[in-house]
Amino acid sequence: QVQLVESGGGLVQPGGSLRLSCAASRSIVSINTMGWYRQAPGKQRELVSVITTGRSPIYADSVKGRFTISRDNAKNTVYLQMNSLKPEDTAVYYCNALLQGRYLWGQGTQVTVSS
Repeated sequence: QVQLVESGGGLVQPGGSLRLSCAASRSIVSINTMGWYRQAPGKQRELVSVITTGRSPIYADSVKGRFTISRDNAKNTVYLQMNSLKPEDTAVYYCNALLQGRYLWGQGTQVTVSS
């Protein structure tokens, strides 16, 4: 079993930046697909970005050009760099890993974009 712990959320003004981190409890080398999802109040959870070994990352249209996903296998961590943040980016952000056919989730980290 793998535990995922997100961090890096917080309150930021529109136009600002945050970097989210997702630390896994063990090596992620064998986890080909990891990603970030978000859920705003009253809305369904939605895909933000996914990174799969050997493939180009996938981004939701709403974050393309502003967000960048990356992974550091040596640190067992996946990152989400978020720039030019907008109020509509406000949500709880969840880390996700696809492991042996099962989706694993972290507990989430709150991102609030407001002036």
